[in-house]
Amino acid sequence: MRTPWMRSLLAAACVAGAAFSQPAAAADSLKMAYALSANSHYGAGGKAFAESFEKNTDGRFAIEQFGNSALGGEREVIEGLQLGTIDLAILSTGATLNFVPATGVFDIPFLMRDLDHARAVLDGQIGTDMLGEFSKRGLVGLAWGEQGFRHLTNSVRPVRTPEDAKNLKIRTTENPIHIAAFRAIGILPTPMAWPEVATALQQGTIDGQENPLSVIVSAKLSQLQKYASLTGHVYAPAVIVASPDLFDSLSDEDKQKLVEAAQAAGAAMRAYVDDVEKNGVAQLQAEGMEVVTDVDREAFAAAVETVYPEYYKKFDKQLIDSIRAVQ
Repeated sequence: MRTPWMRSLLAAACVAGAAFSQPAAAADSLKMAYALSANSHYGAGGKAFAESFEKNTDGRFAIEQFGNSALGGEREVIEGLQLGTIDLAILSTGATLNFVPATGVFDIPFLMRDLDHARAVLDGQIGTDMLGEFSKRGLVGLAWGEQGFRHLTNSVRPVRTPEDAKNLKIRTTENPIHIAAFRAIGILPTPMAWPEVATALQQGTIDGQENPLSVIVSAKLSQLQKYASLTGHVYAPAVIVASPDLFDSLSDEDKQKLVEAAQAAGAAMRAYVDDVEKNGVAQLQAEGMEVVTDVDREAFAAAVETVYPEYYKKFDKQLIDSIRAVQ
């Protein structure tokens, strides 16, 4: 016979058993988009981001990554972030300047001396202030990533001087800063979304393209292009961005963890770039590409100097001078 005490004990046991049998709450899935493959510096950043945020939030969130422009080109991804249909992205400033115009200052040719200089700029007050500009455009700038210095590839001839580059039809991003510089050199710039580039190279619609070694290597452009010239004409940052819908939905603690994850992504991207800068040329050569290392960068810098008055009209000259002054 069950006494009231026994019935209470059994009821408590049933409640406890039911509690333990409940499935764990499913993690909130967040969409993260970027233009390149999982084996690229973008993929390295995405992996580091996911590991950091998922671990530090005890698995309450899961980062679903969409590489290779699976959610659209960068313009579409930025619009998705603004609408809240995409949660997170790793983007080039070639795309962000059309939405956050101030970021275009980093794309001025021959503004950054080397990687140490560029990283000091982005890690300092200038970079912090620039991340704040994203909030004015319906975006949340979390941290700076990196692509490295941009170089020229083509399948027509080796390029050592501006004269060699004249009349080459080169794919560029939709970046008026780059376009103005290429025109000054004598290049025929052809703006084109990244997903269209491989086909255009194969069909001969364009002669070449320009990108950092990190992209040239990871996108296997050695299979599509004969020559690479280490022009180092522009430093290319990347930026890790969140949707305001996501960011505003998080607690203050989780917001900080999101920023920390973005910083981990940026560090992973820099490590990838450092490795490619060290080993990328040899890899491209082994894959059959002719890599021109004796580029006359001073001649290229002189060729684009005529465009600087245009840059001073577009951006604060004091800002440009302060970037140059960073040690």
